[in-house]
Amino acid sequence: MKNILLLNANPKAVSFCRALADSYEIEAREQANIHRFDLAKMDFNQNLETGYDKAQQLEKCLADFQQAILSADHIVMISPVWWGGLPAKFKGLIDRVFLPGFAFKYEGDDPEPIQLLKGKTSRLIFTMDAPEYFLSEQALPVLEQLDRFTLQFCGVAKAQVNLFGPMIFADDQQRNHWLQTVKSLGTVGG
Repeated sequence: MKNILLLNANPKAVSFCRALADSYEIEAREQANIHRFDLAKMDFNQNLETGYDKAQQLEKCLADFQQAILSADHIVMISPVWWGGLPAKFKGLIDRVFLPGFAFKYEGDDPEPIQLLKGKTSRLIFTMDAPEYFLSEQALPVLEQLDRFTLQFCGVAKAQVNLFGPMIFADDQQRNHWLQTVKSLGTVGG
């Protein structure tokens, strides 16, 4: 059975991202093992206080998240895009979890990292308030940071991406369409 890590990366306890995660999880549970995390429920120091100079002890939720990454075949992250970037708490999660020795490592004087998360796939689902014609442009910095320079850097295959917006003007019909889209992704574990 496929192992899927599902992250609702909205720091708000109640959000459309949570509804999207719920929709995905309900369907994916039928054919996969789901390890779900809701960022709003995770309590940890977001600051990587000494960078990589010295190890910082992981809080239990971060250690559990790392274990879920290691066991995952597929990683699904659902997040809002705020100001063209990730919410601060989500960025803190990335900083604290994707560490040298866990997600990548260097050997000798070789500047090329050894990718420790090879063999995994991912899907990124972003919600935004940007106009529909501007969604791709607003998401580009986040995709570069999260997909290319984090996930791919560590060996995860290039992400499949869904962009939903503008959220601020979406009616129930549009939101239901997005929920059905994510539900269908959950059905196939994609």
